[in-house]
Amino acid sequence: MKVKELPIDDRPREKLIMRGAQSLTDAELIAILLRTGTKGKSVIQLAQELIQKTGGLNYLSSQTIEAIKKNPGIKKDKAATLIAAFEISRRTDAQKKLFSLKKITSPSDIAEIFIPLLRDNVKEEFYVVCLNSANKIKKIERISVGTLNSSVVQPREVFKTAIENDSANIILLHNHPSGNTEPSSEDISLTKKMVEAGKLLEINVFDHIIIAGNNYTSLVERRII
Repeated sequence: MKVKELPIDDRPREKLIMRGAQSLTDAELIAILLRTGTKGKSVIQLAQELIQKTGGLNYLSSQTIEAIKKNPGIKKDKAATLIAAFEISRRTDAQKKLFSLKKITSPSDIAEIFIPLLRDNVKEEFYVVCLNSANKIKKIERISVGTLNSSVVQPREVFKTAIENDSANIILLHNHPSGNTEPSSEDISLTKKMVEAGKLLEINVFDHIIIAGNNYTSLVERRII
């Protein structure tokens, strides 16, 4: 049965408007994003099959556009819409946590902000988190985007951002697309260089956090700083 042949209050869009988004199943929500079905399949059937083949929304949301396109009936436009929706969700989740934090008191406070943003990234990204004297976030700045295994970061770029935002303290952060939370020798060397540069500028480097999937490592907790 085509969607338009269903009773009005069972059609995903109409159901959302009448009962709220919470009333929809995962497949119905995905169906709204896909918009149309394919030959011999309604959009709801297409959405149900997509969720079943990928193992659920959590796994579907972590897939690349190329992986999603491999599913029957899903071409680039539908795949791009799904990727965009999942990215909006990740950014919204991260921003809610960011603005709800009054004060950074532990590495986990920062990790909770960045894990949704970086856990699925296939390239390494390096950030500086600028804090005021009360350890409240003033600015989050992406310093560089690298390859699968590395990003190039210069101390002057990090501290330029820190100075421009009148930072008392900073936290360094980057992701490991490999999923390995262990700091590399390059990570440790860079961190020590940043700490020494910060001392000269009277800007404390509080921590360097590595995000890998849903996990993280704090170089302060590891007593590397």
